[in-house]
Amino acid sequence: MMQEGRRRGRDETEEERADRMWGELIQEVRVAQTGVQILFGFLLTVVFQPKYARLAHTDQVIYIVTVVLGACATGALIGPVSLHRLVAGRRVKPQAVRIAARMTLVGLVLLLATMTSSLLLILRVATQGDYVPWLVAAVVAWYLVCWYALPLWVRRRHTSRSNG
Repeated sequence: MMQEGRRRGRDETEEERADRMWGELIQEVRVAQTGVQILFGFLLTVVFQPKYARLAHTDQVIYIVTVVLGACATGALIGPVSLHRLVAGRRVKPQAVRIAARMTLVGLVLLLATMTSSLLLILRVATQGDYVPWLVAAVVAWYLVCWYALPLWVRRRHTSRSNG
């Protein structure tokens, strides 16, 4: 009796599932897009500050790498919108959702790299402490826990319960 009352999954067609997943994906992308666009906009202004010319060569290289990573993250996180617009009405939404989800994941990895290098640059400029790499590593570890380890743990735990 209890087993009958429990439903597993949703009773939806592939197209309905793609529509639902697309809506969820776009909501997620909106959050990441806003963050990466603000960060990227800030990064673009740094080179025009008088202090930029006085940065050590290493810090200028970190800055350039950070800007390139930010540009790539922005492209990957805006990509799903362009993908959707270009394939809308072509009856490929399930495939488009899978591709957009992959683009979003790549964008999040690039955002992590952008934030890491931004933090490294800022802390190197703000302080000359030998602890900067350790502090950056601790923050990156926190990002990895929040963004990947915890969600993967929840997915694994949920998947094993629903299969058992």
